[in-house]
Amino acid sequence: MITRYAFFQGQIRMEQKDKFREAVLSRLVPLWTQFPGQIGVKVTFGRERDEGAPEFPLILAISYPDRHSMDEALDSNFREQSRTVTAEIVNEYFNGFIHHHVTEAHNF
Repeated sequence: MITRYAFFQGQIRMEQKDKFREAVLSRLVPLWTQFPGQIGVKVTFGRERDEGAPEFPLILAISYPDRHSMDEALDSNFREQSRTVTAEIVNEYFNGFIHHHVTEAHNF
């Protein structure tokens, strides 16, 4: 299994945390859960962090059985739609940047 993470590193604009979270849950989660081949979508909102640690108001994790499945999802219309909606939400509520990481899980 592989997981592609999207780390939203930065800050939510003043007094916009609840609106940001609601927009993610109501507008993006329905698209992310329709990515073909995905076997799990996990949305986590930052709550606390160590002093001096970077701020991640949102971390998205979408898991796939293999790289081929992930590539198909990244080429899908649902991904294109989610990129458009993400840009709208980021422009309205978020100051920062998004970076992606792909990991391979080993459970013990």
